[in-house]
Amino acid sequence: MLKIGVLGAGHLGKIHINCIKQIENYDLVGFYDQDANTAGKVAADMGVKQYPSIDELIDSVDVVDIVTPTIAHFACASKAIAKGKSVFIEKPIVATVEQANELIKLAKSAKVKVQVGHVERFNPAFIAAEPYIKDPLFIEVHRLAMFNPRGCDVPVVLDLTVHDIDILLTIVKSKIKSIVASGVSIVSPTPDITTTRIEFENGTVANLTTSRISLKNMRKFRIFQKDAYITMDFLDKKADVVKIEDVEGTPGPFDMTIDLPDGISKKISVEELETNQLNAIKTELERFHDAIVNDTEPPVTIEDGVEVLKVAYMILDEIGKHQDLLQKHLSKQ
Repeated sequence: MLKIGVLGAGHLGKIHINCIKQIENYDLVGFYDQDANTAGKVAADMGVKQYPSIDELIDSVDVVDIVTPTIAHFACASKAIAKGKSVFIEKPIVATVEQANELIKLAKSAKVKVQVGHVERFNPAFIAAEPYIKDPLFIEVHRLAMFNPRGCDVPVVLDLTVHDIDILLTIVKSKIKSIVASGVSIVSPTPDITTTRIEFENGTVANLTTSRISLKNMRKFRIFQKDAYITMDFLDKKADVVKIEDVEGTPGPFDMTIDLPDGISKKISVEELETNQLNAIKTELERFHDAIVNDTEPPVTIEDGVEVLKVAYMILDEIGKHQDLLQKHLSKQ
């Protein structure tokens, strides 16, 4: 049984603690949070030992689960890795690409396992739809959230868009050719709503809209490919596949068909995919345990996390250019 400790007991940290308590193969040793009031309440409410320092917690475990604010990820992860501990680290992996590259070096040198918490990989909707995804042509993504000041320590790209970047890089087997992006800051100092167009070298195009100032929550990922349309609802954990096939023989009375200009008829069928309503966070932590004990590659590697971060900063660079142009325009008025 692996001894595990959690760094950070905020909103997401408490969810991690609760999930770990349900995993038989982990021994939850305790947690650390720099906010004494928060830590005391979590210890009392959840019945988990509160450690007085990061070092004492790290020294007591085999695995460190980092759920701190992003700005603290590198310091916590590098300290744990230096002590030979396996590390699960929430997305985004760290605050900067430079820190990410340094973390790869540290992990390779220490020969420890590192998994990044890109949780949508374990969403039942993605798990159900992934076998049907083949050579996407066009992708449309909407990730909208109602305002919550908890995530405003980083731009919305690092807070929310990274989820969809990870899925994109998982399903599109091609390098990025170009990125065009724009975004605006509405209620926080960094962009709150962004739109991004990513073109890949193989011709795949993806449009991503992300907002943390919406009136409703939405997490929809739509994929168009040859003779099929796949939709994933990450919020409701549902997935559908719409297939477009040649009509063989005489269509049935209830078949949906379309007649194309060249005289060819196509049949449309809609399949609601069966999804296993599992807990995605619990599942990713279980998979990390398996990777450690079986000495296999974690399902979301440190390299995966770094690639996502690099793309996120490419988007932020493009947004910065857009904001500069917008500011020049406003200054002339």
